[in-house]
Amino acid sequence: MSLRFAVLAAFVATASAVAVGYPGPLGAYHAPLAVAKVATADYDPNPQYSYSYAVSDALTGDNKSQQESRSGDVVSGSYSLIEPDGTQRVVEYTADPVNGFNAVVHRGAGVVKAAVPVAKYAAPLAHPLYG
Repeated sequence: MSLRFAVLAAFVATASAVAVGYPGPLGAYHAPLAVAKVATADYDPNPQYSYSYAVSDALTGDNKSQQESRSGDVVSGSYSLIEPDGTQRVVEYTADPVNGFNAVVHRGAGVVKAAVPVAKYAAPLAHPLYG
């Protein structure tokens, strides 16, 4: 029972110290930062872009791709990759101001992974003086 009281007392003391808000060091106070104004010529009310890429490396077995596009405040895209167990994961996503970010994950059937070559080294030779 006394251990519970000690823990509760320590918690209350800490909360009280935080609530009081002890001042920081004298040099810790700074003037408010100025807000930069964006020139209206630099502002695009309907930003648009689109990109995609893909990697397929037979040596390492790295297979992945991504594509994304934006039109105004709506972004949509997808990406895929090979999981360590050999299955393919495909994620399709959208983002907009009304619904936020939403993603749907699909798992594909097993994909044959490329075998990573293993370097083979000969056993070291025994030295005549030590072996």
